[in-house]
Amino acid sequence: MDQDLEYDLDTRKQTILRAIISNYLETGEPVGSRTISKLPDLSLSSATIRNEMADLEELGYLVQPHTSAGRIPTDKGYRFYVDKVMSEKEESEVQEESLDEIDEDDPALEFPPKDEENANTEDDPFSA
Repeated sequence: MDQDLEYDLDTRKQTILRAIISNYLETGEPVGSRTISKLPDLSLSSATIRNEMADLEELGYLVQPHTSAGRIPTDKGYRFYVDKVMSEKEESEVQEESLDEIDEDDPALEFPPKDEENANTEDDPFSA
């Protein structure tokens, strides 16, 4: 994977780019700033999103097919999207493998620990 693609994008640009590509993959239509501004995960104005989209276009991640259209991803945009999704998937798989390795019979994972089960609970505000 080419990790250099990530370094010229701040978190906001990454989020907007991912939203644009996801929307474009679903609809096949160029994506405008208003569409992205309506997403619940983003609390940005259409103007802010337009500015970020213009930056993403200058960086080569998006292209505008014609003046009044929204943007569509370029090959570089797709490459970033695939690399990002794959790295997140790999991280998730590593976390799942780590969870699978946990010994469910490990006494340290019991709550409350067995040696405290019969302890005096008068001073415990959480005991029933």
